[in-house]
Amino acid sequence: MNNVPGSSSLPSSFKYSKVYEKGKPKHDKNDPFSFKHPSMDCSKRAKIFNPFDALKGFDEELSKSEQTVTDFYNNNTDTLDDYP
Repeated sequence: MNNVPGSSSLPSSFKYSKVYEKGKPKHDKNDPFSFKHPSMDCSKRAKIFNPFDALKGFDEELSKSEQTVTDFYNNNTDTLDDYP
């Protein structure tokens, strides 16, 4: 295993161990990088990670199928004993 503190789960062959050892970069509020790339507030950041509909219409079709099956079982008065 790697000797990086807190990296007990990293394998010794981890390709980016030197980059990982450096940790997160720290910038002053007045350096050029911070002016060009200001910190994002939490509300905007949360929007990035919201789920999105990758398959348009899939949720609607799934709801229709679920409703059809639910209606079938709710309206079906036969018992399972009647089937062979």
